[in-house]
Amino acid sequence: MIDHIAKQADISKAAATRALEAFIGGVKGTLKKGNSVSLVGFGTFAVSKRAARAGRNPRTGAAIKIKAAKVPKFRPGKALKDAL
Repeated sequence: MIDHIAKQADISKAAATRALEAFIGGVKGTLKKGNSVSLVGFGTFAVSKRAARAGRNPRTGAAIKIKAAKVPKFRPGKALKDAL
């Protein structure tokens, strides 16, 4: 990905790395605040809440409790779906 960004933007690999890391950091920070990030034509990153539930330990078969959690979700945009 770094190579692709560097070539397409005509910048150094170091600058492409910093740009990609800044983007990822921005998405993480926004999701931590509970907001979503929409990139028109590409998709939307959002936070979803997963409820607590019962599960099974695959080794022993014993019942375990799985805690509720916040998980990142990605919903692709129409342009991305059409490109595939």
